[in-house]
Amino acid sequence: MGVPSDNLKTNYKHMKIDTFISDHVTFRKESLLKSDYEKLQTTLSTRLNDKSVLVIGGAGTIGSSYVKAILKFKIQKLVVVDINEHSLTQLKRDLRSSKEYHRPVEFITYQINFNDRVFEDVFLYQGPFDIVANFAQLKHLANENDLLSVETIIENNIFRTRKLLELLYETPPKHFFCISPAMRVNPFSIMSAGNKLLEDLIMAYSDRLPIITARLANVAFSNGSLLSGFLERFNKKQHLTCPIGVSRSYISPKESGEFCLIATIMGESGDVFFPKLDQSGDSITFDQIAIDLIRSHGFEPDVCHSAIEAKRKALMLNDQSAAYPVYFFETDTSSEKTINEFYTEKERLDNDSFINLGVVKNSKKRSIEEVDEIIDQLRELFESQNVSISEIIEVLKDYLPNIKNIEPEKGCVRDINLEY
Repeated sequence: MGVPSDNLKTNYKHMKIDTFISDHVTFRKESLLKSDYEKLQTTLSTRLNDKSVLVIGGAGTIGSSYVKAILKFKIQKLVVVDINEHSLTQLKRDLRSSKEYHRPVEFITYQINFNDRVFEDVFLYQGPFDIVANFAQLKHLANENDLLSVETIIENNIFRTRKLLELLYETPPKHFFCISPAMRVNPFSIMSAGNKLLEDLIMAYSDRLPIITARLANVAFSNGSLLSGFLERFNKKQHLTCPIGVSRSYISPKESGEFCLIATIMGESGDVFFPKLDQSGDSITFDQIAIDLIRSHGFEPDVCHSAIEAKRKALMLNDQSAAYPVYFFETDTSSEKTINEFYTEKERLDNDSFINLGVVKNSKKRSIEEVDEIIDQLRELFESQNVSISEIIEVLKDYLPNIKNIEPEKGCVRDINLEY
């Protein structure tokens, strides 16, 4: 039964990850969006064909899936912006080599940050655009106690999005989609509070711009996620570590692109889309996925009592190894959520317009002035010389009084709960 350890890299490279996701993560043989796509095919074609599209952050997992979904239609022009040169190049090569996508008359990519001055030149020179979609948000917090990590997240997700919205206001597209990162419902950590602030910022502009957003489920094996990390650990013959009892609802990368595209084109300004998933029946824990992934590589899990023990055993893997070391740990922060949440009891839902998509129709809208006030407070903190994690927490608690469980000594929710 054992697979030689020297073959781990080969197994990783040739593993059919889409099949694993279907069999062990989403438990769906067909796309969650298949029925909606069939129902909306004519309308989507009418609204997409011959259109000009700008995708920001288009080389990431969700962004590239969105690009592939939109190229199933005959758009006229596609401009993709991303800071990741390697992923952007790979996306171009993939699209050029594939026969399943329509190549637009104009297909242009730029390796730039959407906050760079040159981005404004691209926007003005290559526009106007019928559709703009933004996937450039940071979804993982590198260090929960590091002030600069927190500042990086807020700078990118809040300050830069604010600047983008003002730019769009000068030349409004017909459709603007901006993803709302995970864990913004009932927030009780810096990361999730920041995500709630981002959604509030987006919604504040929905009276000025045709804005639609979405609260996605976790995207299985997305770049930088815990699950993608499992594959990297196999590739390097390293032990796995994983929290116990943290459950998530998942969609596949392909489903994420289809989901966001339908929301972009079919939503009304101010709509917040979410997947119709059963929180119990459609959820699975990280540790179960880890076990299934180990077995899919031909091993049995060797559950260790500590990370040190797991690392030591990984160093001893050889051609005869039949077990793979893994360390499961209890989460140690009160900021950790054990399930996904897509809406609150106070929000009015439309569960009839789409088959497998729901829509929040009355998402609370704060004024631009109100959102700007909290943004200005955060900006002033970061510009000062004595800012601390505790001060950031206090500002966020004033903004979102329901946040009660942030622990200053821990700062933020661990990145394991943000699986985009």
